[in-house]
Amino acid sequence: MKIESGIYMLEISANIMGMKSVINPTLIWDNDSLVLIDTGFPGQLHQIREAIEKEGIPFNKLNMVILTHQDIDHIGSVSDILKEMPNKVKVFAHEEEKAYINGEKKPVKLAKLESRLEYLPDNMKIIYEKLKVGFQKSIVNIDETLIDGQELSFCGGITVVYTPGHTPGHICLYLKQWKILIAGDILSVKEGLLVRADQDINFDNELNIKSMKKLMEYDIETVICYHGGIYKGDVKKRIVELANELQQ
Repeated sequence: MKIESGIYMLEISANIMGMKSVINPTLIWDNDSLVLIDTGFPGQLHQIREAIEKEGIPFNKLNMVILTHQDIDHIGSVSDILKEMPNKVKVFAHEEEKAYINGEKKPVKLAKLESRLEYLPDNMKIIYEKLKVGFQKSIVNIDETLIDGQELSFCGGITVVYTPGHTPGHICLYLKQWKILIAGDILSVKEGLLVRADQDINFDNELNIKSMKKLMEYDIETVICYHGGIYKGDVKKRIVELANELQQ
């Protein structure tokens, strides 16, 4: 789906453990760069390629992947992309996420499950094993680490907004020219309403509150959420409401 000139929201269907969902990686394209933000679950390379080419954009123009954070539904197909186009695609992530994505540290959600493994019901043990295999297959090196406030010059300018809480190194990306926030998993859309991520799956809820407040500093008219898609309206007012809810 075209959002603005050179900005597309992909719609990738997923069926995980019998649950159907749609995830929304973002694609940013100009004459010099084709940037994919987040890469779906493991095994979704074909769907991602198909979705990109459906927009009339050649998949082989892809030269950059930005990962908003370490979760398996965001990093799952990055290793397949690199195998498909070796030495062509560079991978970016926040410096706090690097060790989790390159295999030096255990991903936080996997570690949490592992710490309670002997107490987990059988269905959760199956999820743990699938996650473990998925993360192992998704290990890649990060070519360049990002920091808060960093301005990436390609595609008209992309600002890195460090928003830890969901994971230690979660980031959003702000496209100032268009007043668009690519929100990763700090926000989602449910039944047409902008909502915060489920506190039960956050790494640190106190950090998440601070990150939510930080978003108030930006002039945002459109939010692209990985789960739920597009939200337009009085975004700042809605974010203030969400931040206040978190403190109650």
